Amino acid sequence: MTPLFLPIAALMVGIVGLVLGADKFVAGSAGAARNFGISPMLIGLTIVSIGTSAPEIIVSINAALDGVGELAVGNAIGSNLANIGLVLGITALIAPLPVNRQLLREESPVLLFITLLAALCLYDGVLRRLESVLLALLVIPLLFLLVKYKQKNAEPSDDDDSDIPQISTKTAALCFVGGLAVLLISAKITVWGAGEIAVLWGISELVIGLTVIALGTSLPELAASIVSALKGHHDIAVGNVFGSNLFNLMLVMTTAGAIAPIELSSAVLYRDYLSMALLTGMLVLFVAYAVKSARKNGGQALISRPLGAIFLSSYIGYYGILWISLAQ
Repeated sequence: MTPLFLPIAALMVGIVGLVLGADKFVAGSAGAARNFGISPMLIGLTIVSIGTSAPEIIVSINAALDGVGELAVGNAIGSNLANIGLVLGITALIAPLPVNRQLLREESPVLLFITLLAALCLYDGVLRRLESVLLALLVIPLLFLLVKYKQKNAEPSDDDDSDIPQISTKTAALCFVGGLAVLLISAKITVWGAGEIAVLWGISELVIGLTVIALGTSLPELAASIVSALKGHHDIAVGNVFGSNLFNLMLVMTTAGAIAPIELSSAVLYRDYLSMALLTGMLVLFVAYAVKSARKNGGQALISRPLGAIFLSSYIGYYGILWISLAQ
């Protein structure tokens, strides 16, 4: 038995578990949304996003406690890159995703603002405790205003309610909790297997955070979004990417910084953060383009397959830049 056998087996088992867990998780989330009169968009931006960001938070805490804070920052930035380029790109390639106009008016400005604040935290090469705590505390008013505003100004959802499972509240709760548990356990197994493979291949901690760990902890978002798209729960798929990216910057990155100040290499800001900011800007621009095209043509706002291909190509391009810089 080779040293790589167990990590590879763990990786495969973890991925299967992520897909199965995501199926139950999305069914429970959508069912609960219908039973309690909560929009799928709101579920995607809060419960689903925080729940699927839990693996990143766990990794961030462990990294800070082990004195490898750059891994935690790389995990947050790498996960955001993966959420837009990989998750949204692949999901849009599977099925064009309807865009709720509220994303442009409400979530997009908030995501851009938090992305800018993250730059202010990273620009001097040190992620300090105070700025980490202050950024993390912004989650509380953000969630309060988001829930209050959406409940007050709720618009009819573009989703067909018939696509949302009609299940009892008890069954929805069991699906939600059970699916989330399977997602978290599977993510841990997946990250362990991928991390062991990376160590055996001699990859640095920063690169592990940006690539293997970020990919592994983003698999719940990928699985949940793909299942959501296939089942027609489009608001959960798109809203989950916006919400997860917000929580990655506000909770995942800051958790490590709050535990201990983190010294960062210049590449984290000028290569990795800027790549993330570029993809975030593209996301907002594409949402604006979809909304504008829909108003002009009288159709539905969509993140089309070509836009999904651009996201995925940009993500692959980032990996090219990363490996070229490491080879120098």
